[in-house]
Amino acid sequence: MCFEFSGAEERREGTGVVVTEELADELPAEAVEGAKARAATLLLAFRHGNQLAFDHALDRLLEEHAEREVTTLLTWIAAEAVRKAYAPEVGDRVLRSMARRAPHDTGAVAVDEESVGAARLIEAVAAGEVAEVRGLVAATPDTTFLLGGLLQGVAMMLPLLPEGELAEITAELRRRHGGAAAEIPEARAGV
Repeated sequence: MCFEFSGAEERREGTGVVVTEELADELPAEAVEGAKARAATLLLAFRHGNQLAFDHALDRLLEEHAEREVTTLLTWIAAEAVRKAYAPEVGDRVLRSMARRAPHDTGAVAVDEESVGAARLIEAVAAGEVAEVRGLVAATPDTTFLLGGLLQGVAMMLPLLPEGELAEITAELRRRHGGAAAEIPEARAGV
């Protein structure tokens, strides 16, 4: 079976591939390359468990009404991977087995939340270990959960702050990141 996306009909002769003629109903080569890039973006996000990137890429495809085109390319990529990894008689068995085990809800990307070291990140930040912080962030494919854990840790620490210190911290953050010079309240009397 010949499955062609390059805008030209293929004919296999011996071991080589000969391009013969342009097919009227095929996508232009530029459109195929664009679709391959979109499919690769979607696959990378899925592979690394990056739910935000996956959802964003999927939303963009749905806006562009390119879902059929990309689904075709993803199927082609999967078929090529199976063809290269397995003998023909084994490949079909693998695909049937995958189809039987497919989850009912395929809308979410599986993410290994257990591997996210938010506690280590908080300890490294507290100790001022810049290299370890950078290493932890770089080693986490989807930083959503790492930053989520950091945020959860900060939220757990907030009740332990002395009265007035939270207002001092938020005012300082507004001054640094808001662009406007905010009045920094003094949290502790007599300081």
